[in-house]
Amino acid sequence: METRGKPFLDVDGVTVDERDIEALAGIDQYGSMHRAAAELGRSYSRIQQRVSELEETLGPLVTRERGGAGGGGSTLTANARELLGRFDRLQAEFSGLARAEESVFSGTVVDRDGRLGTIETQAGTVRGIVPPDADRVQVSIRSDAVGLTTPDEAPKPTGTSVRNQFRGTVTAIETEGGLVTVTVDVGAESPLRALLTEKSLGTLTLEEGDTVVASFKATGTRAVPKQDSE
Repeated sequence: METRGKPFLDVDGVTVDERDIEALAGIDQYGSMHRAAAELGRSYSRIQQRVSELEETLGPLVTRERGGAGGGGSTLTANARELLGRFDRLQAEFSGLARAEESVFSGTVVDRDGRLGTIETQAGTVRGIVPPDADRVQVSIRSDAVGLTTPDEAPKPTGTSVRNQFRGTVTAIETEGGLVTVTVDVGAESPLRALLTEKSLGTLTLEEGDTVVASFKATGTRAVPKQDSE
């Protein structure tokens, strides 16, 4: 997404912009919110306040350790690292270097709760935005909305974030222009694709044949009626 010529993320109705990402990346780099504020030339109290505001909707982003005049250390959660990866991919799309693909899965709506519904697919059960009058649907998932982790580091759902997860096997890794498309066999008629940065891939040290957990938000998962001829 774009505002005033700059990319931003809209996550569950909350805008995450370049300054938010800069602060999180600084905390990750320097291991301290105080140090990040000093290096970035920004107010510690404002960064702390903004992180707290984001966590109210997005769930835990920073793990803080008390101690010392410097305020102790701080580390990012898996949730925050996923956010950094999404913004990296967004910037690549914004600059025209990448195009997000969509993975499509057939499914059946088995429950509804307002606009959200529960959908059974071959890859597993997901929550997503469903049409009001259709039970047979096709679920579309954008590759830039998918985060990959090892099974041990898979993010846990929170009360403020309904998160879908598929477990699968990496079948292909393609790199182009600093971005990586990872193809994952999730046991369905078609694979799931995730768009990562080379930095994210290096952190994961993924190889073909590895088992991964693919996570994506329910609010970013959309279903449309499936045509009878399909």
